[in-house]
Amino acid sequence: MSTVELTKDNFDQIVSENDFVLIDFWASWCGPCRQFGPVFEAASQRHEDLVFAKVDTEAQQELAAAFEIRSIPTLMIVRDKVAIFAQPGALPEAALEDVIGQARKLDMDEVRKSIAEAQQK
Repeated sequence: MSTVELTKDNFDQIVSENDFVLIDFWASWCGPCRQFGPVFEAASQRHEDLVFAKVDTEAQQELAAAFEIRSIPTLMIVRDKVAIFAQPGALPEAALEDVIGQARKLDMDEVRKSIAEAQQK
């Protein structure tokens, strides 16, 4: 599957209609972003059951601000409408595969339970 361009107009729809979304926050002037782009794209070809999306932080400043993106590239993973991972930096292919594998194994019922417990404190 090719990557999807996320905007403030389609963000909620893409995230709510898909169980597992990987989001690359990037900008065209960013060297590490250009380095990470092909790694992200290649992973999208290997994991066709997942949604790979990109947010151009220059064109979508409101979206980048909403997620408090301070450094790019930043990779975020959203599962079942919950952001479960966010990390700045261009990941090498092996690290990206490891992160995807770990995210796939997460028990989302446990994650939601932990979030609910944290919110009660």
